[in-house]
Amino acid sequence: MEKHVKTGVVALIGPPNVGKSTLLNHLLGQKISIVSPKPQTTRNRILGIVNGEDHQVVLLDTPGIHRARSSLNLEMVKIALDTLSEVDAIIFMIDTTFPLPEKIAVMSEALEKAKKPVLLLVNKIDLSSREKLLPILNAYGAFFPFRAMIPLSAKTGDGVDILMKELLPLLPEGPRMYPEDIPTDATERFIASEIIREKIFLLTTQEIPYSTAVVVDSFKEDETSGLITIHATIHVEKKSQKGIIIGRQGAMLKKIGQAARKDIVELLGAKIMLNLWVKIRKDWTKDGRFLKELGLG
Repeated sequence: MEKHVKTGVVALIGPPNVGKSTLLNHLLGQKISIVSPKPQTTRNRILGIVNGEDHQVVLLDTPGIHRARSSLNLEMVKIALDTLSEVDAIIFMIDTTFPLPEKIAVMSEALEKAKKPVLLLVNKIDLSSREKLLPILNAYGAFFPFRAMIPLSAKTGDGVDILMKELLPLLPEGPRMYPEDIPTDATERFIASEIIREKIFLLTTQEIPYSTAVVVDSFKEDETSGLITIHATIHVEKKSQKGIIIGRQGAMLKKIGQAARKDIVELLGAKIMLNLWVKIRKDWTKDGRFLKELGLG
């Protein structure tokens, strides 16, 4: 008979750019969710599986909840809110720079409707002081009946042990839902596309990152040499954006490709040949069919 452990599905939600993806990657010990200083980087719901001797926590890293205007952003917010009905517990994450709770009424409504136990995480304590932290905890404590409020640093890991100590009692006991050696349900193909998109976020500015979508057209491994050849297309909405992504004499596209290839090699532990193309797909952020192809519809 399979050993029963503390196991359950946990939603990781919160405003954009508070460190949700950084926390997920820290808990897993590897990158599966992209990280950028820019808000609204995560578009899809990323599933990460945290395994321990007595637990298996299935974490859903959702897009940041914000006031959406475009079709793309509406789908991102819908993904985040729909997640709450499927979980055993919720981690609501903010950081020490985030406004007080009256600014996020949409969050309060979503948390109350979910009727699930909720932990509050206050991230980036490595960048703040105790004097600044106490008013935040007091304000959020009055805002919602959190099971616990935990200051932590997703970057350094400080406070993560306390998070796990508070989280595990909220989960039911049962058999593991996934094999112990699987850190995510995301395919290598999907993670490769997300790494390419991360490099676009890190290396370009203004509206460019938000106007790009990455599709891996082919992902093939040579059985003899072990070489993995990846062909990917970066879709943009305008001719001017295509020029910026390619750069002078192809310099920016080369830079994106080199940075992405380095991370993909590290992730897969294999030789990688990465080929990138840039194509114009006018108004793709409003194209429902294409958004479905990206897993956002």
